[in-house]
Amino acid sequence: MTLKAMLAATAMMAALAGCEQIDRFKEPPVAVVSEPQFFENAYAARSDGKYSIPAIPEDQIPAAYRRQIVNYTTAEAPGTIIIDPAHAVLYLVQPEGKAIRYGISVGRDGFGWSGTAVVARKATWPTWTPPAEMIERQPSLEKWRDGQPGGPTNPLGSRALYLYINGKDYGFRIHGTPEWRTIGKRASSGCFRMIQQDVMDLYARVPSGTKVVVLTPSGEVPTKLTLPPPAPAPKRAAPKPAATVTPAPVETTTLDASKTPETADSLVDDTAKALDDAPAADTTAPEDDTTGADAPAPAGDAAPEAEPATPSTVWTTPLR
Repeated sequence: MTLKAMLAATAMMAALAGCEQIDRFKEPPVAVVSEPQFFENAYAARSDGKYSIPAIPEDQIPAAYRRQIVNYTTAEAPGTIIIDPAHAVLYLVQPEGKAIRYGISVGRDGFGWSGTAVVARKATWPTWTPPAEMIERQPSLEKWRDGQPGGPTNPLGSRALYLYINGKDYGFRIHGTPEWRTIGKRASSGCFRMIQQDVMDLYARVPSGTKVVVLTPSGEVPTKLTLPPPAPAPKRAAPKPAATVTPAPVETTTLDASKTPETADSLVDDTAKALDDAPAADTTAPEDDTTGADAPAPAGDAAPEAEPATPSTVWTTPLR
């Protein structure tokens, strides 16, 4: 083979090799999706001051609601809390398209809301004070009318983040709960419950002033504040008519002018006394009947029958 022929053959082989390489990239590359990373020993028992937090069996917590790091794309800045009620999860936005995700319990039907709030203040082992309406519905709560001290059985749990909207407190909280089995369900009156260990972790990561975005039921960023409908006005019973009492008959006595003035005066006194002794009509106004009022219960309401929320897809890779 001449040198010219060898060069031509080499050039043809190079051209064919180049075409083969181009053909390989016609298929789109396989998308690489990093799996969420769970935190090890996230739900182990721990001491917190004078109280102890019992361990939670992780195998009894659905994977969707365990604390984990996930991919999360958002226009919100790192440090923002984003709550997705439709999937019963809370995201704490992290840099580089990541977020820490926690399982939560959300408001049951009729108690959901969406909008933007701010963490106005934080509390450790907060006091819970049931409102008068709740005490009326549950007389056993009368003992906590002035507040139930913080502790393991307190409905607000070990930590509470108080959410204010435009500077106003609507009673919404992110708080712990001893009833961890309600996580992933619609069980609250508009607050967001978390497992004790999770709310303690979140509490340590966010300062007061943190922005909180509660998504709409369809998972969209809210453009306005949407609150639950107001509680119905208390019903008032029709006032009871005043009882009519007929005075007892009074014997009329004709004064005898021939009698002494002292005797005449005594007859007048007797007549006046008879009138005074007659029973008076009942003019006492009836008390207002406020039964029927059923205002929404605030944070820490006793858990009603809970409805499951829709979980999102999860993966399982331990975080070392």
